[in-house]
Amino acid sequence: MSVDLVEVVRSGFRECVHRGSVVVLGADGEPRIQLAEVHLPIFPRSTNKPMQAITLLRNGFEPADDAELAIVTASHYGEPDQVALVRRLLDRFGFDEKQLECPADYPSEDRARAAAITAGPPREVYMNCSGKHAAMLATCRINGWPTEGYLAESHPLQQSVIATIAELTGEPETDLGIDGCGLPIIPVSLVNLARVFATLATATPGTPERRVADAIRAHPRVISGTNAPDLLTMHATPGLVCKIGADGVHAGALPDGSAFAYKIDDGHDRARMPLTLAILQRMGIEWTDAHTELAAPPIMGGGARVGVIRAIPGAL
Repeated sequence: MSVDLVEVVRSGFRECVHRGSVVVLGADGEPRIQLAEVHLPIFPRSTNKPMQAITLLRNGFEPADDAELAIVTASHYGEPDQVALVRRLLDRFGFDEKQLECPADYPSEDRARAAAITAGPPREVYMNCSGKHAAMLATCRINGWPTEGYLAESHPLQQSVIATIAELTGEPETDLGIDGCGLPIIPVSLVNLARVFATLATATPGTPERRVADAIRAHPRVISGTNAPDLLTMHATPGLVCKIGADGVHAGALPDGSAFAYKIDDGHDRARMPLTLAILQRMGIEWTDAHTELAAPPIMGGGARVGVIRAIPGAL
């Protein structure tokens, strides 16, 4: 059973409640807050991307710089600099963007999307997972694996991803799903997802785990986009490493190893920021005006503020 976490209040009336499951770990790795189904596997969606990036580093992929490693972990908005990083990666290993096996798409960010629509049809390089797919092609070439069909669960690269996630999470292999970009998606419980992010945040410098964490922290806009939740949250909270996933998943950790993970049942994005900020406040971060602004997004009506989206008082 999930629990009430976030409320939408308009003109003094509770309009809607978002329910879900949350776990918060202390720096010792033990749960401090457990609400609802934190031990049952979910599909973490793009929150798995740091673990996929670790797999690529372990298999010989070497990014040109931290920005390139960041785009490998990204759910990017298809903005020009992000697309340029993906193209640079493809060019460096001699690939054409048509060899990406992710779906063609348009950018998510409004200005980039308008420009792309004006320019022509959707393209694979605009798809928010294209950085990961480009690095997977590169890793296949480095290891002599087939570059066609790398999405298949039976492909050596995906077998390595599955093994890496099983190692990092400590969870047994189970039935896989198919993510929005076409890749296999490995189920993970919220408690073990949080523990993975604690591992990233506290790993020894130079290890694949720490390299991924440092790249995300150094380039929060590359992994997300203009005004994206991860960008805003990491800018407000120095040292935080975090990553959203589709359908209401978010996970992150502070430098001391305290960590969180949650799943919003209905997957609605508007519940993300209030819930993430309420969790960070319970984790004892130094609270600032930036956090206050993010914690209660306004509801606008007729050009005026008529309501608020906020974590339910006492829910955590």
